[in-house]
Amino acid sequence: MSEDQTSLPIIDISPFLINDLNDGRQEEIALQMHRACRTWGFFYVKNHGIPMKLQEELIEFSRQFFSQPLENKMQIAMSKGGRAWRGYFPVGNELTSGKPDGKEGLYFGSEIDDDNHPKIRNKVPLHGRNQFPSVEKNDNEFRHVILTYMTAMENLGRSIMTGLALSLKLDGNFFDKNYFLDEPTCLFRIFNYPASFCQQKGNENLWGVGEHTDYGMLTLLLQDDIGGLQVKLSHDKWIEAPPIPNTYICNIGDMLDRMTGGYYRSTLHRVRNLSTSRDRLSFPFFLDPHWDAEVLPIPMEEIMKIDDDTEYRWDKASVHKFTGTYGDYLLKKVSRVFPNLAEEQTIIQPNSY
Repeated sequence: MSEDQTSLPIIDISPFLINDLNDGRQEEIALQMHRACRTWGFFYVKNHGIPMKLQEELIEFSRQFFSQPLENKMQIAMSKGGRAWRGYFPVGNELTSGKPDGKEGLYFGSEIDDDNHPKIRNKVPLHGRNQFPSVEKNDNEFRHVILTYMTAMENLGRSIMTGLALSLKLDGNFFDKNYFLDEPTCLFRIFNYPASFCQQKGNENLWGVGEHTDYGMLTLLLQDDIGGLQVKLSHDKWIEAPPIPNTYICNIGDMLDRMTGGYYRSTLHRVRNLSTSRDRLSFPFFLDPHWDAEVLPIPMEEIMKIDDDTEYRWDKASVHKFTGTYGDYLLKKVSRVFPNLAEEQTIIQPNSY
């Protein structure tokens, strides 16, 4: 990568939305994805098919929710969500590398309202019913917007993963067939970075989110117009990933890093609270492997040797050395983000993470 490359590429994803593997444009788009993943681990997508009206409704309802008094928001605190681990958390309750983040947020996942579902019967953590936010008289409408958005994002994510499969010279349905199946792990967050956090003495140099990589396969990020996301380049330089209207930022996570033996690396990123007058909103959606999937290396010519990545990892934990399912990996990671909640729900034993 040359020194003058200081912005992430923008990729037109529309050829993959029509689900036609014979579309000749897909090969060129897959090549663009390949270059982006090898160089950055991040890229923007445009012409993604997510209606602007749906995006605007999501942003407006979210602003209304976070503007409420804390006691209103705490009515759906994560501690009330049980093992599903869904709901609201206040500023400072989420940790990155053991340090509190300057944000509040809402956690959602695939809605399971059937008590006879195997995941519910077996009390599998991070599965179950969502706690939906209340916004004046529009409770059901906000719920509908959230669930509609999550379905649209899963479909978009699967389309992008088709392109990433082709970029690795795999069958287009490789990830659907081997890792997503009929029940990928879909997680959705709505984060609010309060301007008031920046105004408090002592917080001037604190991060909205400290540097980290994402745990799963693919992250799709919608952000408002304030900005603050930064991405670390290979030569120890950070660049801004500013909002571009009607685009999504995509980045690959630890599981794709693991599958490709580091050929596609999960990239460090962080968020700076930029505004002292306006709250920042962001909406990350995570499309991850099936909970029970064992994530294995992909047979690739490019994978000659898998290097031990422990030393340079932000969390000093190799993505290549763990054994078990994706659910095992994810559970240990998120338990570090909310250690008190993890112990409270006996999701993981104290001091085991």
